[in-house]
Amino acid sequence: MIAKIAFLHKPYDLKIQEVELPPLKPNQVLVQVGACGICGSDVECFEGHSAEGRYDIAPYTPGHEWGGKIIEVGSDVKGLKVGNKVTGDCVMACGVCVNCKEGLMPSACLNMREMGFRPDSPGGMGEYMIAEEQYVHAIPDDWSYEMGAWVETFSIGYFGIWGNDGYIDASDMALIIGGGPVGLSAAMVAKTSGAKTIVADPIESRRERALKYGADIVLDPKLSDYYDQLLQVTNGRGPDVIVEASGNDNAIASMFDVAGHSCRVNLIGHSIGRRIPLEIGKTIWRTLRIKGSGGTKDFAQRTIRFMSAIKDKYDFEALNTHKIPFVDLHQAMDIAAHQKDTAFKVMLKFGI
Repeated sequence: MIAKIAFLHKPYDLKIQEVELPPLKPNQVLVQVGACGICGSDVECFEGHSAEGRYDIAPYTPGHEWGGKIIEVGSDVKGLKVGNKVTGDCVMACGVCVNCKEGLMPSACLNMREMGFRPDSPGGMGEYMIAEEQYVHAIPDDWSYEMGAWVETFSIGYFGIWGNDGYIDASDMALIIGGGPVGLSAAMVAKTSGAKTIVADPIESRRERALKYGADIVLDPKLSDYYDQLLQVTNGRGPDVIVEASGNDNAIASMFDVAGHSCRVNLIGHSIGRRIPLEIGKTIWRTLRIKGSGGTKDFAQRTIRFMSAIKDKYDFEALNTHKIPFVDLHQAMDIAAHQKDTAFKVMLKFGI
């Protein structure tokens, strides 16, 4: 089968090419892609600002936020069938190395692959993709492909709070730093869990949107009295839970100034490769508990159930501010890169 698939060769060198798909291995499925979201990390790789995309070793197909349907299954596939609507994991742990067998996070896998970032891994920016069954998850038949493409994003916000022994409940006051797609996912999780939910973002349109997606209160972190406002809305205590979803240097440093005593600090915004000056000693005197999460171990099925439970309350469809045909990929990438005030989620469409 011939398929049109995008390949990123180097910064700004993104091409749609026709390729012959290989036959399926026994444990693989063939997916016809229906929608693929453009993530901020895709833009950073496209612009050459991130080393996560591995075009240093070969061109690769971007796209880790996708939804599609299975049109063929390998001979050993047991849990999926032709016609299933599906989505998939991003961080692809092998399951057999010593770290995987010890139950460590997918990022600890000694043979880690990463969907949408490496030439040895599939990506969603193409008409079809081939993936092993273990990384593919069925979504409800009544979901749109765009909703399926939101699972990976939502899982980061969900796991960022609840994964690795995290928790949140109605006694907590939560601060979500960053009102982008991951930040709003975390806000919806916090609000659904009953916490008083605060979202901080410097972009006015994102603050306004956050009020529709879980935020009880929104704050502008660039204001001179931001810290005073935060103390006021948290009854002088500071937040019990922080989710850093922006990856911004100043935002990361600010966590140690605004965190309440014994705050659970969850780092999910990408900042790898940068050193950030901060007052780390405050972690001692405030007894802060800090955790990260490389991948979302065993959370895809839970994420799908969580999203099913809240999809009638929160309009995921409205988060897709731009829907652009796959053939206009360069236009879509340009919008995602340069219209961040209005382009909340750019979604590639494939016409199925």
